[in-house]
Amino acid sequence: MPRYLDLESWPRRQHYEFFRSFDQPFWNLCAEVDVTALHRRCEQAGGPSFAVAAFYLSLLAANEVEELRYRLRGEEVLVHERIHGGSTVLRPDDTFVFAYFDFHSSFARFAPPARAALEAARSGSGKLEPRWDRDDLIHYSVLPWVAFTSFAHARKHNPGDSVPKIVFGRHQDRAGRRLLPVSVEVHHALVDGLHVGRFFARFQHYLDELPLGELP
Repeated sequence: MPRYLDLESWPRRQHYEFFRSFDQPFWNLCAEVDVTALHRRCEQAGGPSFAVAAFYLSLLAANEVEELRYRLRGEEVLVHERIHGGSTVLRPDDTFVFAYFDFHSSFARFAPPARAALEAARSGSGKLEPRWDRDDLIHYSVLPWVAFTSFAHARKHNPGDSVPKIVFGRHQDRAGRRLLPVSVEVHHALVDGLHVGRFFARFQHYLDELPLGELP
């Protein structure tokens, strides 16, 4: 079940109060991760979808960094027990819609419904269907055309918005390794550079170890 932080004993209480007063409290970091092992696995016969596997491994990492599960609730900070994913999906008419998928610690349980949600979004009615009522998410975007080095999101002013955003770019070969640019945007009242660094470290660990089990 979700719980609330004890703000009185929270070591970051001063930082929380400081950054909450900012007109634009979000900050962004872009870095490359090595997806050589994952790309090789996905290229095998019967291999998993690269996108689905990347969503899974990044959610596995994000759920292990508690600060990425923090959300603003008025004057309080809610800690979700588990966070899930929502992503932009390109449709055949060159517009995009949103798809949502629940996180499961087992890839065998995560992958089939995630694939189905992405496919349904591609072939559906075309309605965006943003889920403003949910913040137990990571908001994902995928830009497979650009190996970007920086990124900025469109923003709707909402003092209660604190959902992290992760963007995957175009992965490419460099010196025998395949590198994927990743953008992470977070609310500074809740998340510092240390925490995003921990996310990247955990994500890279899982990209190397590939805890995908048997291919579903």
